[in-house]
Amino acid sequence: MANKKMTVAECQVETMKHIDRVRYYIRMFTDKLTTRGVEHDKTKLETPEVEIFTEQTPKLAELTYGSDEYKDSLKALDVALQHHYAQYRHHPEHFEHGVNDMNLIDLVEFICDIKAASERQHDGNLLKSIENCAQRFNIDNQLKQILINTAKMIDEQG
Repeated sequence: MANKKMTVAECQVETMKHIDRVRYYIRMFTDKLTTRGVEHDKTKLETPEVEIFTEQTPKLAELTYGSDEYKDSLKALDVALQHHYAQYRHHPEHFEHGVNDMNLIDLVEFICDIKAASERQHDGNLLKSIENCAQRFNIDNQLKQILINTAKMIDEQG
């Protein structure tokens, strides 16, 4: 079978179909991200989380993320964190295989969460937080670099 020739008009029609499909999938992503933004961490406003976070959040703000003191303080949050992680897939702890079970929507919410959390720390730094998360969650170098690249983009947007 010989290759069918295409006119410029036919090529333009096919290209527009492709563009429309890409737009559709981008809208799918943005709709999901918008929903994640609306629903983000709502369980922290309710029992059993709100009482524990009310007590512990001011203490955490004084600690360096990832430090031994920070890790020790997480023990006081255990009940709230276990409940929280079970509800939200942007936490690697939600999954049996951590980051390896996450999708891109989860990862976008994850990095936005890390950024917002770093702003609450007295010495918060998104790049340091990514380094700590990479070790904590066994994130490979390629994904870590993607997160770093994204962090730089977020920081540039300010």
